[in-house]
Amino acid sequence: MATIHHVTLEPGKLELLAGWLPQQEWFRPGGGELVRAGGFRLDDPAGEVGIELMVVADDRNAYLVPMAYRGAPRPGAPEGALIGTSEHAVLGTRWFYDGTQDPVVREQLARLLRGEAVPQMQSESDTADGSVAVVPAAGAVEPVVQRVLTPAGEASGEPAGEIAGTAVGEPVAGRVVAGYTAPDGSAQRAVFVAAG
Repeated sequence: MATIHHVTLEPGKLELLAGWLPQQEWFRPGGGELVRAGGFRLDDPAGEVGIELMVVADDRNAYLVPMAYRGAPRPGAPEGALIGTSEHAVLGTRWFYDGTQDPVVREQLARLLRGEAVPQMQSESDTADGSVAVVPAAGAVEPVVQRVLTPAGEASGEPAGEIAGTAVGEPVAGRVVAGYTAPDGSAQRAVFVAAG
């Protein structure tokens, strides 16, 4: 289990993302300042890589950014995968990478989709996040991250219960559904990751 250190990062995650997000093709510019809007963590069994699925929002959209935190540069990282570096008061320099391009993060997302990994609270050590709903898929899966979040049941054409695996219809296998705060301030749930 990862230990959460409640210390400052310089620059902070929002500052790093404010510089990196506008360079991404799926980003929708012109929405104002970024704020934290939700997310959860996963554990790296080897204890080497910090993994966070962070939701940030501006005044129009909510974005999901899986991040890998590393204590050294990742050898062979693709161009554009580095979000930035930051100084951690306890751990020193940390390299922040786009988790969709990090093999450790992708493996843990696949394990999550198979029901083999336990989502953790974003800011508490050794605490499972029971609000994250996982409808496991069987066999090998390729995780597909939903970069721009859509509240469950709206644009997808599926009733929210089917996506979340609740009372309406049959659960959709290979989905991870979690909560976040939408740009209008409302509490929403959406598919974060699906099996491709």
